[in-house]
Amino acid sequence: MPRTKALKPEEVPADSKPTLDTFTKILGFTPNMLATFAQSPIAFNTWATMRNSLNKTLDLKTREIIALAVSEVNGCNYCLGSHSYAANMAKLPADEIILARKGHATDPKRDAAVQFARKVIETHGQVSDSDLKAVRDAGYTDANLMEIIALVIMFSLTNFFNNVFDPDKDYPEVPLAGTI
Repeated sequence: MPRTKALKPEEVPADSKPTLDTFTKILGFTPNMLATFAQSPIAFNTWATMRNSLNKTLDLKTREIIALAVSEVNGCNYCLGSHSYAANMAKLPADEIILARKGHATDPKRDAAVQFARKVIETHGQVSDSDLKAVRDAGYTDANLMEIIALVIMFSLTNFFNNVFDPDKDYPEVPLAGTI
């Protein structure tokens, strides 16, 4: 049950409205998470700017695999539903979505990225030299590693937001991995 309300269009603060309207236009509807997050123009617009910038890094499938792994670790049902939907739209088969949630991928390079992302979130950034070596050996540069870390942070932000405020789900609910 939501712990705060999703704003109606007429309730959205003026400084959040352009960002929310852009998402609504792109998605074809206004997700409850965004209508809730819009209550704070500073937090909402900061997240949206970060998201838009990070959408230029790596590739869509790798970003979605990372989103699924991070959302699983953080126990965010809302994000698991939305990113499972997005991963499906990105042409990831159902078995790859489940694998991603466990921190793996069938593609070796993506597998290294998602394993690194999962290590970052599980260890609070206290990764080992061997963790760095593995992801670098897969072909990722230090700039890419910084982008993976930024993705982990961005996805964690929405995970924590959704875990705290529990907006109504807009996508089919996805059980946590303990039940898959």
